[in-house]
This record gives sequence, structure tokens and C-alpha cells, in this order.
Amino acid sequence: MLKNKLIKRTSIAFSMFAGLVITGCSPDASNQPAAPVDSAPVATEQYDVLIVNGQVYTGENKAAQSLAVAIRDDRIVYVGADTPALSSAKTVVDASGKMVTPGFIDPHTHSLSDLKSDDKNSNINYLTQGVTTVFNGNDGGGTPYVNDLISELEGKGIGTNNGNFVGHGTVRKIVMGREDRQPSAEELAKMKGLIGDAMKQGAFGLSTGLFYVPGTYANTEEVIELSKVAAEYGGVYESHVRDESTYSIGVKGAIAELIEIGEKAKIPVHIAHIKALGVDVWGQSKDIIAMVEAAQQRGQVVTADQYPWRASGTRLQNTTVPRWALEGQEADVQARLNDEKLLPGLKKDIKENIRRRGGPDSLLIVNTPHQGLKGKTIADLSREWEITPTDAVLRVLRKGVVVNPTRVASFNMSPEDINAFMTQPWVMTSSDGTNGHPRKYASFPEKYANYVIKQKLMPVETFVHKSSGQVADTFGIKERGYLKEGYFADISVIDPNAYAPKADFSQWNVLTEGVEYQWVNGQMTIDQGQYTGKLPGKGLRFSK
Repeated sequence: MLKNKLIKRTSIAFSMFAGLVITGCSPDASNQPAAPVDSAPVATEQYDVLIVNGQVYTGENKAAQSLAVAIRDDRIVYVGADTPALSSAKTVVDASGKMVTPGFIDPHTHSLSDLKSDDKNSNINYLTQGVTTVFNGNDGGGTPYVNDLISELEGKGIGTNNGNFVGHGTVRKIVMGREDRQPSAEELAKMKGLIGDAMKQGAFGLSTGLFYVPGTYANTEEVIELSKVAAEYGGVYESHVRDESTYSIGVKGAIAELIEIGEKAKIPVHIAHIKALGVDVWGQSKDIIAMVEAAQQRGQVVTADQYPWRASGTRLQNTTVPRWALEGQEADVQARLNDEKLLPGLKKDIKENIRRRGGPDSLLIVNTPHQGLKGKTIADLSREWEITPTDAVLRVLRKGVVVNPTRVASFNMSPEDINAFMTQPWVMTSSDGTNGHPRKYASFPEKYANYVIKQKLMPVETFVHKSSGQVADTFGIKERGYLKEGYFADISVIDPNAYAPKADFSQWNVLTEGVEYQWVNGQMTIDQGQYTGKLPGKGLRFSK
């Protein structure tokens, strides 16, 4: 038998293995293409790659099957229980004891700066998790100039495929800056025009970050009007909701707002990184789930994604500073942070926000351009500087807010809420990956190792579906997310015993191990666990 390694086609190999036959259960009819193949292709038909002996998860939330998978050019051209003759392939991969899965799709990343860079455009931290397609432009931050973005990325080369949302926050800044006011009719029309242009160019929908400046300054009606534009083109409304805690309208109020936007704009809605953040709302997952299910019963499409960590990650000001103090540019914000008349009220709000997040020990600085801060909590700095936690936050923020910001991991979620959300059929896998947080390097293996294998919250096939086919279906990604004939050859071969997170909060940027082979658009990106250096990723466009 083949021994878990890549076999390059030679006449000797053919003479040894030409008689190999895989036995196993026949694939379910729903796994077959419109014109099913009744028997194995003959040896005269050439394939670039033939994957044999693996336990194949097609992405359809069905148990693993003993199937062969063949690739030619950038497509999957055979998936079936009958194994083609080994002589029909230039390269044969023995996947004995391994999982064969669709390339995972991460619907929520912040990897665009890496993809645009000269040294990180491979997106290797996602490839090694088994992710072959990422989304960017989340949280309201997506460019409306989609054609320019795709040309730039494909011109330089990228390791993963990339889809993009047009961001409400970006569009609002283009038209209105960071001002805390409502748009004029003319400004609203300009924003609609930018969103419409982006949708025509292939954006997958409209994203908002209603917790962040400047999205937080928009009222619900503004968002509804802009969402109607994305709806005209068949897109999705994706949102970091206005409140995941008790900052303003509360997490349940924010979910109600999201559902209202969907129903009035007639658009599918998607909750980014669903959570109940902070001690005040722990346990509210039950109510949120009931709200979503009620909306679904009324006919509103509601989905969500989730990263499998107790800690969120964002800029320090987003966790601690009231939004009125963040309007404008760096000089405007710093003036408020140093205004003696404003400081009493500001300190009161910061103190309450620290409490809301679980106290100063729960705020860990994970990424900062400022010396002596990284790896310390706000409580550490308070003790070191002999000042209150509130004053410690202010001292850090005075070093930079809009420019040179400091990022924190905020340990603010309960395991019970995480588990309750994760087991919902409408919640899929994501990373929300940012520098300083291990979720950027290890979210998919963390979910697999901790929640699938250890806690047994779901079977492997459900994890694969929530990480591939379900994401493709939710956002309208055509011919990806499943192992089906005619689909793009985005495939991973994963060792189930080695696939586990290596990154943690002490070393957040350690690559995952366990993905032994991988193809993106038919080109091998991982060979025997090592990145091949290829950049076969494509800029994806949405179309009805």
C-alpha cells in the first residue's frame, strides 16, 4: 500500500500500484454532479493529481466517505468511490488515515494588509489552517473600489482567494469624514452611488461596524437605506453590531436592530463574530438565539460566524473610550483626552467600561508600537505606574489612538455562551484574525481540537461544513466550498491527529501544523506540510 506520502508518477510506481482498488461506501446521490459518473474513469484519461485512500468530507455535513478525488488544471474533475487507475494521474497522493476536505472559507478576516504586502501575501497563516479563501472588508472597513483591489492583489500574487465586502464605514469616511452627524440627502446619495458601484464590481455585500467610528454615528434608517442598494444586487448585510455588551442599546437591542435592517431592506443579514461580551450580558445567548429563530420563522435570513476563543481583540480605545470622545482625527481625540473639563466624565466612562469588560486584569496588551507595554495587562500597568487602571488607560491612549494605536485582547466571554452559539445550525467558523491574537493563526484548528475532538460539541463533518460549504452558500461563492466535480480545486489533506493550534496568547503567531497537502485553484500550496511558495489565489467577485 501507499504509505502516507506523495507518489510521483513513474512506470515503476504504476507497475506496483496499478491494481490498487479502494473499497468503501458508495457516495450519497446528493454528492454527485448533475450528470453522475457511474464508474471510474479509464486509465487513458489524464489527471494532474489523484488523491486516494482518504476519508473524504465533501462539505455537505455528511460523514466521511472513502472516495477518490481527481484534479485537472484548476478544477475537480472526479469524485467517486471507484478509484481511477493510478496511471491516469501525473501525481498520486496517498491520504491513508487523513481527512480530505474542501478548502476552508473564512468569512471574517483582517488580512488585506498582509495580502497587499511584499512578504506576507502568501497568507500562510491561513493556508496552514486549511483556509484557501478569506473575506476582507468586514466591520465596515471595505473599499468600494473592488476592481482596483482585485487588480492589485492578482497583479502581485496572493496565496489564498479573497472576497470583499464594501464597507459602510469606509464609504461614510469618503463622503463625510469622521463626523458625528447624519448625512444630508446629497451625502446619502453619494454613499449609495459608491455602494452600488462596488456591488457592480463584485462586492459580496455591505458590511458595517456600528460599534466603531464612524459607523457608530449612523442611525438605523441610514443603514437601511444603504442596505437596500446592496439588496438590489443580491448581496448580504454583514455587521459588527452596534453593541455586543451594554455600551449603548445592549446586545439584544443590537440584534433587534440588525433584524430590523434585514426586514426593511429585504436583505439577508449576518452577525459578525457573534458573542455576549462582558459580565453584564453573560447568559444572554439563550435570548439572542430565540430572537434569531423568531426572525427566521418570519422568513428573514439570519446567519452568524464565530471565532472559538474567550477573548476578543480590538484597539484599546474601542474597549474603554465613549464614542463621543473619538470623533475626528488624532489631534481632536488627544485634545479631549487632555481637556480638564471633560476628564471627570471621561474617566467615569472609562472606569465603567473597564468593569464591563471584566476588570483591568482582563485587558491584555498584545500589539503596540510603544515600548514596555506588550504582554502586560492594564492591571499590571496600574501597579507598575502606581496609578488607577483608568489613568493607566489614559496614559496609553495619549501615546496614540487614531495613529499608532495599541491593541488588546479582552477576556470577556463565558464558555457557556460560546458553546450555545457554536452549536446553532446558522453559526459558522471564522477567525476575525488580527495581530497579537492567536485567532489569526489558529482559529480553525482550535475549534477542531477543543470543541470537536475534546468537547464533542459537533461531529467532524459538521465542523467541515461550517468551515466550507455553509460559508459558500451563505455568501453566494460559486463553485467553491464543496468537493464536487466541476468545482474549483481548493482542497486540503489534513492529518486528524496532528491538526491542532500551536499559537496562544504568549506566542500568537506560530503556524498551525497538520495540513499535509493543499491545492488552491489546482496548484499545490502545501506539500508534505511545507509551503511551496506558489501564489495561485484569485480575487473573487459576487454575481447573482
